[in-house]
Amino acid sequence: MPIKIAMIGAGSIGFTRRLMQDILAVPELQDTTFVFMDISQENLDMVSQLCERDIKFNNLPAKVVGTTSQREAIEGADYVISTIRQGGLEAFATDIDIPLKYGIDQCVGDTICAGGIMYAQRTIPVLLNICKDIREVGASDALFLNYSNPMAMNTWACNKYGGVQTIGLCHGVQGAHWQIVNCIEHWAKAEGLIGEDEKLHRRDVDVIAAGINHQTWFVKVHWRGMDMIPRLLELFENHPKYPETEKVRIDVLRRFGYYSTESNGHLSEYLPWYRKRVDEINQWIDLSSWINGETGGYLRVCTEGRNWFETDFPNWMKEEPPTISPDRRSEEHGSYIIESLETGRTYRGHFNIPNQNHITNLPNGCIIEIPGYVDKNGINMPVVGDLPMACAATCSASVRVQEMGMEAAVHGDVTLLKQSMLHDPLVGAVCNPEEVWQMTDEMLVAQAKWLPNYAHETSAAQQRLNNAVINGTRVKLTETKGAARLQIKSVEEMAKNKAESRASAAAADKGKMTKEPEAH
Repeated sequence: MPIKIAMIGAGSIGFTRRLMQDILAVPELQDTTFVFMDISQENLDMVSQLCERDIKFNNLPAKVVGTTSQREAIEGADYVISTIRQGGLEAFATDIDIPLKYGIDQCVGDTICAGGIMYAQRTIPVLLNICKDIREVGASDALFLNYSNPMAMNTWACNKYGGVQTIGLCHGVQGAHWQIVNCIEHWAKAEGLIGEDEKLHRRDVDVIAAGINHQTWFVKVHWRGMDMIPRLLELFENHPKYPETEKVRIDVLRRFGYYSTESNGHLSEYLPWYRKRVDEINQWIDLSSWINGETGGYLRVCTEGRNWFETDFPNWMKEEPPTISPDRRSEEHGSYIIESLETGRTYRGHFNIPNQNHITNLPNGCIIEIPGYVDKNGINMPVVGDLPMACAATCSASVRVQEMGMEAAVHGDVTLLKQSMLHDPLVGAVCNPEEVWQMTDEMLVAQAKWLPNYAHETSAAQQRLNNAVINGTRVKLTETKGAARLQIKSVEEMAKNKAESRASAAAADKGKMTKEPEAH
């Protein structure tokens, strides 16, 4: 029987189209019905038109249905995929700009730190409403695949309070795996172990990564029977590119002994050491790509990508659609999970699930990212055991921030929200308690229209801000654009390099993961 897949937040530029093409690359899934749902009719129409052209060009029986009704999209769905960004770019800008006034310089702001915590406050109520619709009108065994950040907090809330099996999916492990492969390839050529023209693939290097999303650690790396963990620091330090682009990750590798899956910019904002002093930030980042640590880098590329896509859309429609085939399939986990559950073919990936003694030195119930196997029997997650102590300590600090932030979002608890901010590694390294309290109130007021869970608290937050001005107790703010903030390009500026701009637009919604090495 054909399956039905509901894609919530389908107006995302690159991600929806990429996932659909991946799924349709599986012969048994080519009669799938996709129901695209988005609150923006304009975005929904543009993405639907592109996807319908792709299906028609490839002469496939699949169908695309567009709707602005979430419940209609989910009704009878076998799989529900979330790619939402609640509040869009307008809310995202406040996640970056308000904390910056308090000295908190973020690159991405979508996982923890001030931006990620507030992102969870907006997103979790929406995801719990999706879970409600899945329980009530979805297929009886519907699986919820969540791509929406902040991954850990969102997936935690859905599994604990949503009553729906929810798997969190991210491509950070694949991207970092490719980096390790590149390092081994560069070293192996220098050592004469492989030919100068020989290329290594990700499947040539066996890895196990474990931890929490965006703080997952490669605890096993084997190539040709050799344990490469002891060599990784040397390999990364001697790579022609990574010492410039991955300064934070290499420094953590130097001190922890293990390499993190997440990008330089991401990792730098989860730790208390690299972004707390404005005059030191540029020592740890690289501006050749936003992901290497640029202040507000992801906000910039998402803004540019959206503006360019809307401008360039007629040209996208004139281009010949891509051929959908297995060899063009991306490395995003979603299509492979669905394929395995529907056909029985085994797939191994790294997934985000609730910890149930899988990682023995992290709390049960928290969301961990570990290897898993999928087949007709379901999603099966083996026991990893203990993380190395330094890795576990770093993850444990973030887990407690995530737990408080998740519970605050579910219950609309301002005190718990502020305590989550206070205990965040970077926020705590930069701000004193009163600054944290005031910043959180300011963010609650600025984001009030996306925070129904705090509707009973917004006026009180505004009153506290007013009283601070009247009483002269308002904390001093910093007038700064950040240590390394680049200006958002205009459409005219982007038009000078249309190919680059089009590629950026296609990738802006975190959908960039191909079978080529990436620096995510």
